[in-house]
Amino acid sequence: MIGIMVSVTVVKFLLMVYCRRFKNEIVRAYAQDHFFDVITNSVGLVAAVLAIRYLWWIDPVGAMMISLYTISTWARTVMENVRSLIGRTAPPDFISKLTYCIWNHHEDIQHIDTVRAYTFGSYYFVEIDIVLPQYTLLQKAHNIGETLQEKLEQLPVVERAFVHIDFEYTHRPEHKSNRV
Repeated sequence: MIGIMVSVTVVKFLLMVYCRRFKNEIVRAYAQDHFFDVITNSVGLVAAVLAIRYLWWIDPVGAMMISLYTISTWARTVMENVRSLIGRTAPPDFISKLTYCIWNHHEDIQHIDTVRAYTFGSYYFVEIDIVLPQYTLLQKAHNIGETLQEKLEQLPVVERAFVHIDFEYTHRPEHKSNRV
C-alpha cells in the first residue's frame, strides 16, 4: 500500500511539474490540482504510517490537517475567481480600445450606440450596437457586422463578440420587457 501511494504521489508530482510549463490556464489548473494531490497524499501517508508505528491519534490529526488544507485551498480559489465568474464590467481603458477599434472598422459606421464588455471566466463577452446608413444593402450591412465581430474576436481577451446593426439610435438599446 505504501509503495502504491508513493508511486501515485511521484506521478502526480511529475505531472504537476509538466503542467506548470504551459501558459494555458486550464493546463495550469491541472498543475494546481496535481499539487493539491501531492500535498494531501503525502500528509495522509505520513500520518497513517506514524499512527501505525507510534500513536493512534496521529492519523485523525492528519485527516483534520488535510481537511483544513482542502477548505482553505478551495476558499482561496473561489475568492481568486469570483470576480471573473460574476460578469464584471471591463475596465474603461478596454472599453475605449474597443470603441476605437469599432469606429475605425468601416467608413459607413455613423454612430456607436452601445459598447459593453463583461467578464466570462478569464475573458470578455463583448456586445456592440452600431448604426449604419438607413438604406445600406443587407449584404453590405451583414459583411460590416460580421467582419467587425471577427476582428473583435481576434483580440486575445475576447471570448465572443455580438454585433447588432441598426439604422437609428434614438430607441432604448434594451429589448427586455418589464416583468411583474
